[in-house]
Amino acid sequence: MDLDTPLQFQPLFQQYIWGGRRLGEVLNKPIGDQGIYAESWEVVDHGEDQSIVANGPLAGTSLRDLVTQHNAELFGQHAPCDSFPLLFKFLDAHRDLSVQVHPDDEGGAKLDPPDLGKTEAWVVLAAEPGSKLYAGLKPGIGRTELEAAIATKQTDQVLHVIQPQPGDCLFIPARSIHALGSGLLVAEIQQSSNTTFRLFDWNRTDKDGNSRQLHIDQSLETINFNQGPIGLQTPQTTDDPEVEQLVACDQFVLNRCTWQGPKSIGGEDRFHIVSVIEGQIKVDHPLFTQPLTAGQTMLIPAAAGTIQCMAESAAVVLDMFLPDS
Repeated sequence: MDLDTPLQFQPLFQQYIWGGRRLGEVLNKPIGDQGIYAESWEVVDHGEDQSIVANGPLAGTSLRDLVTQHNAELFGQHAPCDSFPLLFKFLDAHRDLSVQVHPDDEGGAKLDPPDLGKTEAWVVLAAEPGSKLYAGLKPGIGRTELEAAIATKQTDQVLHVIQPQPGDCLFIPARSIHALGSGLLVAEIQQSSNTTFRLFDWNRTDKDGNSRQLHIDQSLETINFNQGPIGLQTPQTTDDPEVEQLVACDQFVLNRCTWQGPKSIGGEDRFHIVSVIEGQIKVDHPLFTQPLTAGQTMLIPAAAGTIQCMAESAAVVLDMFLPDS
C-alpha cells in the first residue's frame, strides 16, 4: 500500500500521579469515567511506545512499521530516518510536575541504552489562576548557588517563574531546567525521547514517607548554566497572515494557524503533524468522514502532499514539521 493519505492514530495514555481529568473533559479523549490521566501521546515511535494507525487500509499498523516499510514516502526530503524523530502529546498537570532536565543528543547517545536528546516546546491550552511555569534559573544563579539550594531543599527558590496565559508558548532547549506547574493543560512537541533527570520533587513523600527518586548528579552535569531565565516565545509573522511561527529550531518547526474558510496544509516534501486546539476542521479526504475537533491530530506523510481543509468557523491548528534538510 502507498503511504499517500493523511493518518490518524489511537491515543496512547499515561496515568502518572500528577494527572487529572481534563484530557477527557476538555479534549474529549476516551479516558472513561474513572482514573487520572496525565498525558495523551498522539504521535510516538519510541521503543515499545508506538502510535497505531486508526483509519484507512493501514489501520492497526504501528508508526515504527511505517518508518520501516514506507521510509521515503513518510519522510520525503528527510529520508532515510531510522525512527520517527518527533513526539507530540497533550499534558494535564493537575499537580506540579517534578523539576527536570533532559540531555541533548550528545548526552543521550552516552546513555545505556542510547536515546535522543529532548528539546521541547509547550503551547498552553488552559491555565487556572495562579498557575506557573518554571523555566531556567534566576539571573545570577550558577552551579554553586543551585547546589546550595538543593542542600537546603529550596531548589524552587532559584527557579525562574512565569505565570502563563492560554496561547503562550515556551521553548525548552535540551539541558534546560524546567517544570510544568499545576493547573495547566498544554500541547507539547518534542524530540522522540523519554530520558528525564529529576532534580527536585517539591519535597513530596508518599504515604510511607518515602521520596521519589532524584537524579541530582546527572542533572547537575547536564544543566546548561550559561542559559539563565527562559522567557515566553514571541510569535513571528510569516508570508501567510493566518500562520505565525512559534518555534524554529534545528529539531522542529512549530507554527500556529488561525483559520476560517478553505485552507491547505502539508506538502514541501516533508511530513506534517497537524493538531486542532480550538474549533474544528473538515479534511477533504475520503478517510475523514467526521471533522477533526479540538484535541484531535493527524499525520500527513510527505507522499500525501498538500491536503485541503475547511474551517467553517474560526479554528486554531498547530502545524509541526522538521526544518529543511
